[in-house]
Amino acid sequence: MTAPATVPNGDALTSGRFAFGRNWSRFLATINEPRITAAGDSLGKLLGASELKGQRFLDAGCGSGLFSLAASRAGAEVVSFDYDPDCVACTSELRRRFSGGEAAPWRIERGSLLDESYLRSLGTFDVVYCWGVAHHTGAMWQAIDNLLPAVAPHGRIVLAIYNDQQYISRLWSGIKRTYQRLPGFLRPLYVAAIGSATFFKRLAVTCLASLLRLVTFRNPLVPFLNWLRETQARGMHGWYDLVDWVGGWPFEVAKPEEIFRHLRDRGFTLRELVTCPGHGCNEFVFERTDPV
Repeated sequence: MTAPATVPNGDALTSGRFAFGRNWSRFLATINEPRITAAGDSLGKLLGASELKGQRFLDAGCGSGLFSLAASRAGAEVVSFDYDPDCVACTSELRRRFSGGEAAPWRIERGSLLDESYLRSLGTFDVVYCWGVAHHTGAMWQAIDNLLPAVAPHGRIVLAIYNDQQYISRLWSGIKRTYQRLPGFLRPLYVAAIGSATFFKRLAVTCLASLLRLVTFRNPLVPFLNWLRETQARGMHGWYDLVDWVGGWPFEVAKPEEIFRHLRDRGFTLRELVTCPGHGCNEFVFERTDPV
């Protein structure tokens, strides 16, 4: 097992870092076949699940390991790593419980997106999957650049990066910093308060949209159905996702065009883009079209 490098920045790897692995370890108890299926469907929408069979798949910052499992079940040869030892343990336990005897080869290690030499030691992959991870390292652009050599010629990299909402993103930065400063026993209450405020704001907007559809003789249930689909996406759990949203620190954001230009200038072509209008992640699938 390779230990992560020490990062001079320090912000990403200090005690102020959110305990992602502890949160995902609690999420592990909720994982079941419907969640695994939803994770596989999410991969299929971005990549085409049938296309993963026989491909090398790198889950960079594997978290709970849910998407590593989905890729393994789709027939990919999987390498999973995470900086957080609790994430490594969570992923290993998930593999033990759900992978079964017919799963494709799957290796799980501890490593860091900011450890360039570690990433180079892994070789190249047909798919590099880094969903919602680089923006939590404290050095997002460096983390992305460190990953790019791991993408094989004509391979793909999946990135999900927090949407830059300018002053709203600064507000969320303050929310996350406040979470880090609170004593442990107050943090669940703080998460619940933020979640309640977010919920009622979304409820008000959804009700208004429903009313507007009603007066224009359209199906008023559509806004509520869209909301329901969003909450069930990717097989995640509402509470543990909320804890991650509120507490996840370090925290960086980027506009979609910034991500596009950064990878375009490094020999990658955008193949898929799913944008988020609010506080969420824009999803990108890039293909390496420059073999250099």
